[in-house]
Order: sequence, then structure tokens, then C-alpha cells
Amino acid sequence: MLRLRVKEVAREKGMSMHRLSLQAQLSYHVIREIFIDPYKPVSSDTINRVAEALGVPVTAIIEDVPREQAEEERRRLRSRTSGGESSSG
Repeated sequence: MLRLRVKEVAREKGMSMHRLSLQAQLSYHVIREIFIDPYKPVSSDTINRVAEALGVPVTAIIEDVPREQAEEERRRLRSRTSGGESSSG
């Protein structure tokens, strides 16, 4: 599965979500969603704008990960955004 490395690259470049949204001419909401869910489907235009705003080739913000790894990461991300860890027992 394709995973977007936007959050990691933006941090390496010292670029905030707000600044990235301005530079890429994309809504803050779109950038925030990509930061929260790196597996979020986005258009090739969005990927191109983000890469250009970060000053990197598109290949620097896309990685191919095994489906099992992607599904596990998405489960962890969902549990964090849906109220954190739950305690059992």
C-alpha cells in the first residue's frame, strides 16, 4: 500500500502544517488529514503540490509498505484519534 511520508518530511524541513498548506495552496484540513492518516487517498495533484512545497521529489514523500503493516498502523492511528487507548478489565 502507498503511504505518504508528508508528516516526516515536513518535520525534517521544519515546516508546520499551516505553512505547508499555504505553500502547497491546499486547505489546512487536507494537510491535517494527511498528517493524521498517511494512507489517506489523495489525488496526484495534491501529492505534486505537497512535494513541490516541501522542495522534494514526489518519490521522497511516497513509500510502498506491506498491506499487513499498513493495516496495523491504521488500527493504531484510529485508536489514537477515537479517544485514545481503552483499558480492559
